Amino acid sequence: MPENRYETVPGGRRPRPGQEHFAAEVDEGGLGAVDAVKSDAAPTSLWRDAWLQMRRRPMFWVAATIILLVITVAAFPSWFTSVHPRFDCELAKSLAGPEPGHPFGFDKQGCDIYARTIYGARASVLVGVMSTAMVVIIGTIMGAVAGYYSGWFDVVLSRITDIFFAIPLVLAAIVIMSITTNRTSFTVALVLASFGWTSIARITRGTVLSVKNNEFVTAARSLGMGRGRILVRHVMPNSSAPIIVYATVALGTFIVAEATLSFLGIGLPPSTVSWGGDIAQAQRAIRQAPEILFYPAAGLALTVLGFIMMGDVVRDALDPKARTR
Repeated sequence: MPENRYETVPGGRRPRPGQEHFAAEVDEGGLGAVDAVKSDAAPTSLWRDAWLQMRRRPMFWVAATIILLVITVAAFPSWFTSVHPRFDCELAKSLAGPEPGHPFGFDKQGCDIYARTIYGARASVLVGVMSTAMVVIIGTIMGAVAGYYSGWFDVVLSRITDIFFAIPLVLAAIVIMSITTNRTSFTVALVLASFGWTSIARITRGTVLSVKNNEFVTAARSLGMGRGRILVRHVMPNSSAPIIVYATVALGTFIVAEATLSFLGIGLPPSTVSWGGDIAQAQRAIRQAPEILFYPAAGLALTVLGFIMMGDVVRDALDPKARTR
């Protein structure tokens, strides 16, 4: 306000008579909006924020639909076809085209390709789930113990991890499975998990090292809580985000590894219907009927794509740098 609008009076200054005064309303300054914020509201958790972010992304729903469909097919194949993939075969229909009730046609043995594609999901998904579960258990324990207790625990377990990390997963699985006589889904999963836990062990170790020095861990230690209890109740729950992300992507990787072993003839036995075995059988007749290779390969690719897409969505949702606040 200009100086001529004021006059000097004993004890200070006051506006000249007749001058109008204007004062901004409270709402004009935005204070009403600030006061409307509930400062005592409970903060949202990491998992709730992640869920709110994931459900807004179309990729999440596409990946979830694919995964749900694949799991349903693997668990209840009889819901999708009444044809048995091994016993309802006729050599007279070898490499025959589609017909009513058999939309994909027949393979070289006269078996229904659609039925074999449906039943092939069970073996591949089962091996992938079991391998991922074993890898998470082994790798999480090794990484958590090495990162939290440090000292000679870290030195010994880290060197063991380095030794296994230097061995290629598929090559080691080929060598072990080639000398194995009892080739079942559990055997394949156990072999893959025996050499595939190193990555998650390293991820877990690094995450535990960054979490164990936080204030809440120090507070729990000052209250007299034991180290093992702190690890289980405080450190691991706050280190689980990268483990979940890796497990989601690794599941698709192990499905591909099982298909590779079955394709080479050293994975699941021929009596077990699997996508890798069907792809190996289809290459013998690829010149006469290339479509019999397409269907099992498409099922394998679609399944792996679903898990990889879900892993990307979960990673973006759980990454603190990517989350909006």
